[in-house]
Amino acid sequence: MMNTTRRDAFKALLASAVSAPFARAADRAGNGAESKLLPHWGVGVENQRKADRGDGTYLNPIVAGDHPDPTVMKDGDDYYMTFSSFYSYPGLVIWHSTDLVNWTPLTAALSKSLGVVWAVDLCKHGDRYFIYIPADPEEKGWSIYAIWADDIRGPWSDPIDLKIHGCIDPGHVVGEDGKRYLFVNGIRKIRLTDDGLATDGTLEPAYSPWRYPDDWIVENFAPEGPKLLRHGEWFYLVTAVGGTAGPPTGHMVIAARSRSIHGPWEHCPHNPLVRTTSADEPWWSRGHASLVEGPAGDWWMIYHGYENGFRTLGRQTLLEPIEWTDDGWFRALGGDLSRPLPKPKGGKRGSSGSALSDDFSADRFGVQWGFHDPAPGERQRARYESRGLRIAAKGRSPADSPPLTCIVGDRAYVVEATIELDQGAEGGLLLFYSHKAFVGVGFTPTEMRTYQFAEEQSWMRQPMPTRSVRIRLTNDQHIVTFHYSHDEGRTWIQHGHRMEVSGIHHNVFGGFLSLKIGLYSAGKGSVLIRDFDYRAV
Repeated sequence: MMNTTRRDAFKALLASAVSAPFARAADRAGNGAESKLLPHWGVGVENQRKADRGDGTYLNPIVAGDHPDPTVMKDGDDYYMTFSSFYSYPGLVIWHSTDLVNWTPLTAALSKSLGVVWAVDLCKHGDRYFIYIPADPEEKGWSIYAIWADDIRGPWSDPIDLKIHGCIDPGHVVGEDGKRYLFVNGIRKIRLTDDGLATDGTLEPAYSPWRYPDDWIVENFAPEGPKLLRHGEWFYLVTAVGGTAGPPTGHMVIAARSRSIHGPWEHCPHNPLVRTTSADEPWWSRGHASLVEGPAGDWWMIYHGYENGFRTLGRQTLLEPIEWTDDGWFRALGGDLSRPLPKPKGGKRGSSGSALSDDFSADRFGVQWGFHDPAPGERQRARYESRGLRIAAKGRSPADSPPLTCIVGDRAYVVEATIELDQGAEGGLLLFYSHKAFVGVGFTPTEMRTYQFAEEQSWMRQPMPTRSVRIRLTNDQHIVTFHYSHDEGRTWIQHGHRMEVSGIHHNVFGGFLSLKIGLYSAGKGSVLIRDFDYRAV
């Protein structure tokens, strides 16, 4: 555990900074004149921002940080949601809520590596839970896989390849004939067997999506993310078009309906139901929505978007109220989401998020930690010991060594970790997007190394005998400062080079990822990681 002296010093460091982001926001809003604080989030564990403001309102996001392509289901009084996990493994963390605003992670459902994993669909049929997963485990082309469980907390089955090739973004629905179907990007559909674990037909066109005007500024057409529900006498098909990144005004939510799962489908006359129309709005590229009934019987839409000025955080999860209209359609009521909204009525308030600080006394792989783009057997590099987590060295530097990563959802934060080196290992602390884009500071037994632009800046190498070192990383709204200490945090030395990381995101480097905290172990031997501490400021 972190000793008392160091813990108190860490808290003192943060105390003076807690209100700084809000003060800066007020200054920007007021342009030097008298101004009011902009609407702010609730304060959660470790000062992490949370949607629930404690006054009956919430402010998006409901799940901060890189949680894209949300798929949500209602199960009695409980709600469950999961997201694209991309290269993280174990993957597909299932989150739980009882009020649609406060969410906590439960478990990682995917325990076998499938390579990159994109937008999935979580559903329940009978008494069994299913997740339909698009993946490309061998980089030979996409297919749809299925995993299932009799308890949402697991254990979950190994993936079953449904051999639906060349498809992504599955959406499960039961038709008026009682048969099960998957809709996929395109928008196409295929019938499943009654157990949902094999196909029972051929892939066929299902719906030709509504087209926006040609002069709208979008990324591309890209009809994807079909989510379906039956409400009254209609089936509703909610789809994303416009591209999930690119221009802020690209992504959008559209809808269609039909009395039969087989069509014909009619476009919603109010399309698009959600769209960012200006780069001045707080949330960009809003889309990929699912509809869900609230605890009191009202209805809500959950989708993702990029935060204005913080694409580095990835696509975050947003909640917006909707209403059903007399013509049998629905419309969104949240506007541009810049202001707090009333919470769903009737729900039981639960905890929100989870602490990221880790003394490594319990296994948090999947729920918090994961190796980036793990090779088969990558998890075996990590071994829990009485004093921390030991990671076997791999690669020559962060440029070719998969780091252990952790998603963050705050605009400003401080993290610290102690690393102990053995047998010629190199270890350090990173902000990591991919092997093409990262920054950080590392140590070998003989020197300190600095990484920027995804490569070592050799001109900054410093001779520095090191066996154990504590490293601090401060990310203050994209301005990154490093400190290090060789006496367990009693005294600190500031690294002489600051970095700016606002450009490290998908529109520059691709991959649909986010800028994560990373810990790496390269060279020879291993690195022991102790006392990881996180606080938002």
